[in-house]
Amino acid sequence: MKVELIAYTPTASGICCDAAAVCTNSKNGYHSLQQSLASGHESVLEHAVFTFRVEGLSRAALAQLTRHRLASFSVQSQRYVRIRGVDLIIPESIRNSDFYMEAGSLLEDVMNLYQRMVDAGIPAEDARYVTPQAVPTALIMTMNARELRHFFSLRCCNRAQWEIRKMADEMLKLCKQTDPELFGNAGPGCISGKCPEKKSCGMPRQKKEWDS
Repeated sequence: MKVELIAYTPTASGICCDAAAVCTNSKNGYHSLQQSLASGHESVLEHAVFTFRVEGLSRAALAQLTRHRLASFSVQSQRYVRIRGVDLIIPESIRNSDFYMEAGSLLEDVMNLYQRMVDAGIPAEDARYVTPQAVPTALIMTMNARELRHFFSLRCCNRAQWEIRKMADEMLKLCKQTDPELFGNAGPGCISGKCPEKKSCGMPRQKKEWDS
């Protein structure tokens, strides 16, 4: 999987500070922003946006990602783009199991069937119905800082599915490098306090994990 931060609001934290200062009629935007975040008034973060390019995300993980509705997505089409020579995404739990050979053979047969169907004249938009969720895709995604912080609180959690957690971890690293003011304390709830999940994983994460 490849994750890139390809665009973002210049002086993102400065714009959010200005927004917070306007809300409180203050001359100290930094202080106003800290007060706003501490009190849960995060609407001021919506003025800063970040755009990512993601390659090598499975269709299974894409279905989870697009549940985050306060974001904009442009996803590689399976209707107009023929699937050729892709490396299917297979979880380690399957790779390390007795089912790996059987699963690999099944996936190969399915993808061969897809190619034969398209070669025979069946439209790619119809042939794609036989393809597995293991097929990778590429996308560009834009989120504002508020939604990103919410996204990180859910998807950087150890209880999140491994693939979307891997993507979220890479996104958080990039955001912290770009604007530590807005994302210095971003991540799952366990990094700043008690786990918000009904059932904790028992392995709280550490802020330093996203500092590399």
